Amino acid sequence: MSFVAKVFGNFRSSENPPAAPAGAPPPAYDAPEAEKKTGLSRPASTVESGKFEGFEGGTSVEKNDVEVGELSLDEDAAGGMGRHLGVFSCTLLIVGRVIGTGVFSTPSSILGSVGSVGASLCLWVLGFIISFFGLFIWLELGTMFPRSGGEKVYLEAAFPRPKHLTTVMFAAQVILLGFSASNSIVFAENILVAAGHDAGRWTSRGIGLGVIAFAAFSHGIIPRFGVVVMNGLSVFKMAILIFVAVSGWAVLAGHTKIVDPHINFRNAFEGSSHSSNDYATALFKILFAYMGWTNLNYVLNNVKDPIRTLKIAGPLGLGICALLYLFANIAYFAAASKEEILNSGVTVASLFFGKVFGEQAQKALTVFVALSALGNVLSVTFASCRINQELAKEGLALPFGNRWWASNWPTKKTPFPGLILHLIPSAVIMIAPPPNVAYPFILDLEGYPVQIINTMVVFALFYLRWKKPHLTRPFKVFLPFAFIFLAACIFLLVAPFIRPSNGVGDTPPIPYYMYAVAGWALMAFAVFYWAMWKKILPWVFRYKLVPVKETLSDGTVLTVYEHKKLD
Repeated sequence: MSFVAKVFGNFRSSENPPAAPAGAPPPAYDAPEAEKKTGLSRPASTVESGKFEGFEGGTSVEKNDVEVGELSLDEDAAGGMGRHLGVFSCTLLIVGRVIGTGVFSTPSSILGSVGSVGASLCLWVLGFIISFFGLFIWLELGTMFPRSGGEKVYLEAAFPRPKHLTTVMFAAQVILLGFSASNSIVFAENILVAAGHDAGRWTSRGIGLGVIAFAAFSHGIIPRFGVVVMNGLSVFKMAILIFVAVSGWAVLAGHTKIVDPHINFRNAFEGSSHSSNDYATALFKILFAYMGWTNLNYVLNNVKDPIRTLKIAGPLGLGICALLYLFANIAYFAAASKEEILNSGVTVASLFFGKVFGEQAQKALTVFVALSALGNVLSVTFASCRINQELAKEGLALPFGNRWWASNWPTKKTPFPGLILHLIPSAVIMIAPPPNVAYPFILDLEGYPVQIINTMVVFALFYLRWKKPHLTRPFKVFLPFAFIFLAACIFLLVAPFIRPSNGVGDTPPIPYYMYAVAGWALMAFAVFYWAMWKKILPWVFRYKLVPVKETLSDGTVLTVYEHKKLD
């Protein structure tokens, strides 16, 4: 079969395999009472016999015969709260992660970068389209390998050799840059403004630390309460943006005190920038505002009927966010002139509420933005701690070993140690750097390594289509969509090195290209870390890394690498 035929194949979605016979007993996970070491050979189970079960309704899905880490699907899903998230919670998990504070604060920055209202709106639409094409790629891979971990799983499936190299690269991005600092500070600053207090540097940072402590307590100690609060805040954010959208329609219809609501839509592309760097920087920020459509892929071990749920909740969650984002931007441009929006800085939503509803509504918005930021922190921490747990279960070399980081201590329900691993970098970022220069740079830096990983995932998709065309694919992305998403990723990797029109970018005195250089440096550090762990130290000290499976008292199965001395 030719390369083209293998890669493109049939564009239609593959049919799900037939369900298991009625009355067939579900597989039981035989968890020992205490921690137990086993050999690395996987025990015979329904997974190894070609099927895995345990999904909603007793359905079964054919197992794809591809090596994904050291653990089988049953072993990977063992421990914790089990499958407790349905379509509603999964949709809100995406909505809560996507909608943070970007839609309230960044439209003025986007307008300043590209120079015109028309170009700004087109970029928001382009960001939505690119994100949807990316979502389709993650749907194909997520339904092929319905287990927690997201990109970790897909890169391991496509590139198992050198072993753990892609895993360490992904881990560097997630652990070192997957922090919740910015939205924690946004919550603090807006709450202080609403209370009539000055948002001092250390006051806001103290409240920000309290936010991440609340997230850790909610998801780590009382997890069901954390999910309820997270879902409630996601619904609240949707309600606020619906209110903004409807208010924008009223402004355009002439039912408010705005004198000329159509001023920004005449000659909408006047003043557009001609610099690709300006558009790349703006698109980075927009894609960062859409970031979160992968959130469900990270927690599939906790999802009921994960394949069906992922195919429903993914497009639904991102589609809701995209429509609300677009209507909110139209509302902003209807209520204020281009000059007013540019001068509003990061308070474009506040400007909208002040001009349309008055000063009291402007003050109330600060509370809305604060709660939106809190909801985003809860959604990020919910997924991030489970990613960290998956990395620890894989046997990655983490400080103090990987057993505790992989556990569900102390409740035996949720990965509280994984939460701590996620929140330590957030606390450092909040305490250490000066905010006026560091935060814009960190915002750009967060997005760049994500594009590197995303590019690798697209190549993983192509490789699996080429080399493993026989694999079961409950969903198949239309390949041209994947190529468009790949082109966007490559553009975003290259464009930051092109000199911007103003010569300095948006993070002076830091050079405009520095966040891209730092992103590649992070990947280089990951390769060095992997080489030290897997190659150099074993060679210097004459030992071999031997993987051994262990089962913790909470039922969690993990891989531990023991050092076997060489003769």
